[in-house]
Amino acid sequence: MPRFWRLLPTPLGAPFTFGYTLLLIATSVFAEYADPDLVFALLQGSSTDVEHLARSPLLVLVASALWIAGGMTSAYALAFLFVLTALERRVGALRTAAVFFGGHAVATLATELPVGAAVALGYLPADSLQRLDYGISFGVMTCTGALAGLLPVWARWPLLGGVTWFAVTNLLVSADPVSDFGHVLALALGTCIWPLLRCR
Repeated sequence: MPRFWRLLPTPLGAPFTFGYTLLLIATSVFAEYADPDLVFALLQGSSTDVEHLARSPLLVLVASALWIAGGMTSAYALAFLFVLTALERRVGALRTAAVFFGGHAVATLATELPVGAAVALGYLPADSLQRLDYGISFGVMTCTGALAGLLPVWARWPLLGGVTWFAVTNLLVSADPVSDFGHVLALALGTCIWPLLRCR
């Protein structure tokens, strides 16, 4: 079994995860202690809702990944720390960043574009175009799916099965099916890139 410190990011062993963790800690502390009105305005400006994606897609796709929905003690924050460290130690910083941001972007677009279509067709109210949507969860789920393909069989299927159960259960009982469908999709995206990550 690896020593505990190897499960955590370090500047040399996992520089992308280490630097990103420091950035998320900074934004989380700011969100906790700054003026609530200012924080809410920044979160709204970072939201990957349909309206923002139509105006400035690249800006909000990046800005939305600077915040953690639920704060540093959320399940996705802890998963970010351990999953991305493990993935980066196996495939490197550039591939890990590509998996994370690729999953974040694809899952976001795949969930928000149907919302825009549903509003245009009259199936959803117009305020659905401005739903608050931010966080790192899509990227974390994609990295989790990707990491599973690099683990030994005895660890791969329990991890994938447990995370799939978690995502599907949330989808069935959640009040936010758009985001929870995105989590299932992001996990599936991660499993689809196993062949790419296994190539050296």
